[in-house]
Amino acid sequence: MALHALSRQAPALGATALLRQRWSEVTFLHWRVDPSVVEPFMPEGCSPDVLDGSSWVGLIGFQMSESSFFGGPAIPWLGDFPEVNVRLYSIDGQGRRGVVFRSLEASHLIPVLIARATFGLRYQWASMEIRQDDGEVEYTTRRHGRREAASTIRVRPGADAAANGALEQDPVAGFLTARWGFHQRHLGRTIYCRNSHEPWPLQHAELIHLEDGLLAAAGFNGLAGRVPDSVLYAPAVTTVFAAPQRVHRRV
Repeated sequence: MALHALSRQAPALGATALLRQRWSEVTFLHWRVDPSVVEPFMPEGCSPDVLDGSSWVGLIGFQMSESSFFGGPAIPWLGDFPEVNVRLYSIDGQGRRGVVFRSLEASHLIPVLIARATFGLRYQWASMEIRQDDGEVEYTTRRHGRREAASTIRVRPGADAAANGALEQDPVAGFLTARWGFHQRHLGRTIYCRNSHEPWPLQHAELIHLEDGLLAAAGFNGLAGRVPDSVLYAPAVTTVFAAPQRVHRRV
């Protein structure tokens, strides 16, 4: 792919913002894979997005908070919970790049049900916790009804300002984080839902511990046994989502 095709600045949302959220304590673990590994999981009309011949599988943990709809006030009881997701990288026939979620663990049942019904997202109800101690951040999750679909991630964000600043020009970091929408198969069609937020304040991070069953549960057996090819962290961004658009079939 051409590196200039990905911008660190979000393009105009192009529609009314329906949903606003704050994502904080965000950890990105990523593994390079051959595009053929993720091809079977692409929604109709999409194919794996590729950088230097590789596609990627991501394991992402963060805290969601301050959710609000149509510019209204935040609803803490509805949109304040940890999340850990497994995601892939997609491009559709209209050239729109995004992510494809293989699974999304969340500790609040009501948003799980709403997201499944509204967008067809593969949210799963789980017991979850995020802890911060002595400069490290730890995410733990265990899916209700499937104990092997669990994960413990512990990272130490880097404090080297020069190294972290260099991430602004790093093509891999941009490819993995500057994604301005998601693709999802829902009600017999593929949708693309746009989002917008400020550029990620990325930091390098050290992976201290990983014990994971979510990647295998999502169809990627053995991947968690490999050292991730990229480990990044970001303190927070505020993001907004627009209404989903339909993805046209490739011709």
